[in-house]
Amino acid sequence: MSKLDRYDLKILAELQHDARISNLELAERIGLSPSPCSRRVKQLEDDGYILRQVALLDRKQLGLTLTAHILIGMDRHTPERFEHFEAVISQCPEVMECSLVTGMDADYQLKVVVPDMEHYQQFLLGTLTRIDGVSSVRSSFVLRQVVSSTELPLGQMR
Repeated sequence: MSKLDRYDLKILAELQHDARISNLELAERIGLSPSPCSRRVKQLEDDGYILRQVALLDRKQLGLTLTAHILIGMDRHTPERFEHFEAVISQCPEVMECSLVTGMDADYQLKVVVPDMEHYQQFLLGTLTRIDGVSSVRSSFVLRQVVSSTELPLGQMR
């Protein structure tokens, strides 16, 4: 698909909100019959607009109550250092997000979720500070999450 039309955007918005919706209900909500709706969803998947469908879990119910945002500074800015860091950090299940950033006194920004401060300390001292090239680590801890969404803002695409 080269351009998304209003039906495609409605499909994406509905599936972002609840991917468990049946095709029949989805079709009713967006104003199409079930067969064309199903074909459009398949086409959106084939074209890479829909990457996968996941279940969103409740962190607190699972005992994962501590969220940290971590700024990582690297000692040298070489492709090898960055590749090594990214390869190691990609294998850490605690890391929910890792971004290479600019405009800060850091090279990477991480979002990490762990059960408690003890586990954070283990992650910090046992993993992060042991990665070759890491020269600084600055952590901030979430006191209260005000907004948390997995839905992309599709309204501006219309």
